[in-house]
Amino acid sequence: MKTTTVKNKRKISLGQPIIFLLLSIWALTTIYPIIWVVLNSFKDRRFILSNSFKLPIGDIFTLDNYELAFNRVNILSAYKNSLIISTTVAAVVILLAGLASYVLVRYEFRLKKLLYSLVIAGMMFPAFSTIIPVFRMEHSWGIVNTDNLYLSLLSCALPQIAGNLSFAIVVLMGYIKSLPIELEEAAYMEGCNIFQIFFRVIVPLTKPSFATVAIFSFLWSYNDLFTQMFFLRTKTQWGITILLNLLTSQEGTNYGLMASAVTLVVIPLLILYIFLQKYIIKGMTAGAVKG
Repeated sequence: MKTTTVKNKRKISLGQPIIFLLLSIWALTTIYPIIWVVLNSFKDRRFILSNSFKLPIGDIFTLDNYELAFNRVNILSAYKNSLIISTTVAAVVILLAGLASYVLVRYEFRLKKLLYSLVIAGMMFPAFSTIIPVFRMEHSWGIVNTDNLYLSLLSCALPQIAGNLSFAIVVLMGYIKSLPIELEEAAYMEGCNIFQIFFRVIVPLTKPSFATVAIFSFLWSYNDLFTQMFFLRTKTQWGITILLNLLTSQEGTNYGLMASAVTLVVIPLLILYIFLQKYIIKGMTAGAVKG
């Protein structure tokens, strides 16, 4: 028994450097393109092709790309529009998916299995297949192609909310199933109704999963160019991804401007992920293990 234990320890210790090496290579291939773009955003476009691997130091360094990006398009307004849409999507998805998942887990009613099957089916249909009827429906409501900024942003947020609900419900159901029902019964005996039980008992206990759903919904909405191209038609309504697409199409040879625009779009997402990564990992693993 001792010999077997020693051999197993040696196998694990010998395999760890190989695993670390493979993970380091994979991380390098993922991170390096981002670093390359950020470094080249501080170079004049004349030096990007000839000195693309040099650090932006000395004569190579310049801030002209960022000045041109801010002067060419209204990036601050685009950031505001994207934040309004993405925050709205994340907040509404958390509320609706949380209530729906709680009902599907804790209550028995007719057509429950059918409803759950429809939730799963909702994850299988891409947004491309439903965008035309959704656009016509919202056009009949009078919230598409209007001069009202917030109505136009709402028209973009609604299909994104619908597109995120199925994923959010599945993730939250897996975590809520693991919660002991005795806590809810105790709250009910204390006189709490269903909404008080949900907000005072369920939500505090499922914070990691709610955080995961909120972050993924926010990021998906922030990066969704397809829906924004359909519903946001004027410059005052554009989000940050539309501006990036515009700069890419108009300035195809100005690699410095393109690099600065990509940096302005990607860096906020990286900062968000760095500060919230523990909630993403904890929420996903908790739902997978306990659900």
